[in-house]
This record gives sequence, C-alpha cells and structure tokens, in this order.
Amino acid sequence: MAGAAVALLPFWFAAPAEAATRVAVFGFELLDTSGEASLGGPKPAEQHRLDLITGEVRQRLTAAGYEVIDLAPEAARIEEATPFRNCNSCELPIARALGAQIEVIGLVQKVSNLILNINFQLRDVETGKVLRAGSADIRNNTDESWLRGISYLVRNRLLDPPLTGKAAP
Repeated sequence: MAGAAVALLPFWFAAPAEAATRVAVFGFELLDTSGEASLGGPKPAEQHRLDLITGEVRQRLTAAGYEVIDLAPEAARIEEATPFRNCNSCELPIARALGAQIEVIGLVQKVSNLILNINFQLRDVETGKVLRAGSADIRNNTDESWLRGISYLVRNRLLDPPLTGKAAP
C-alpha cells in the first residue's frame, strides 16, 4: 500500500502544475462621485467602457495561460449581489460555486469627466485573503484612456509576478 502511495506522489504533484489556475473575473463597476451620476446606473458610454476593460482583463489572463471562468451559471446571484463594493465579500461564495481559485473584482471611480481612478482587487477564493490590489489614475473619459489604465494595471500589478492562486507566506 505504501508503495502505491509513493508511486502516486509524482502524479499528485505534477497535476496542479499542468492545470490552469481558474479565475473568476467579475464585471468592473462604476462609482460616480462626479455629481453627474444618473439614477439608471452608468451612462451607456461608461457601461461600454466597463465592459471593455472587464473583457480586456479576461482576455489578458487567458493569453497568460489562466482559465477564465464563465460567470453565466451564477448570473442571477451576481445581479442580486451587486454592487460588490457594498456587499462585504458576498462575491466569494459565488466564485467558490463556480470553482474559481482566484477572483478579480474592479471598480472605476469617476471623480469628474476628466479624472477617473481604476481599481482592482484579486483574492484567493478559498481563504478570502487579498493577494494583490492596484489602482491607476487616468485622465479623460474615453475608451483609449480606460484601456491604457487597465493595461498598466494588468502588466504591473495583476500579472507581475505571475499568479499562483495562493497567498505568499
């Protein structure tokens, strides 16, 4: 019996290295403190930009070898729980239900039509521990400025060094 366990050790240790880390990337949210906020949520152009940067994060994580999980099976729970900035980690059980090892949540704070701040937080789904966080100030409320801000965050905060799914000791 001990021989069988020893024979399985290389397979057990090799399996996680071959499996891609599963990441739940939730949609970025907007916190409009500019005084321009509309009661119906983000303006259409800003909702487009939120979708744009969320898609960019998902695409870059996939290109880097991570398995980005489809959130559709939990869409109703996500809709009910949002905005995540107000729910005290209520997205963690959703990420767990999806089988994620890591989750990414993001927020864009609109201070004015010229000054915006893109923030993200990456957490270990099992423990809830924050593994990384980042923030980038951008100027101008355009697709280009939002994409430049998220590009900086992905390159310099999210993927450097590469994600492991576990908090560093």
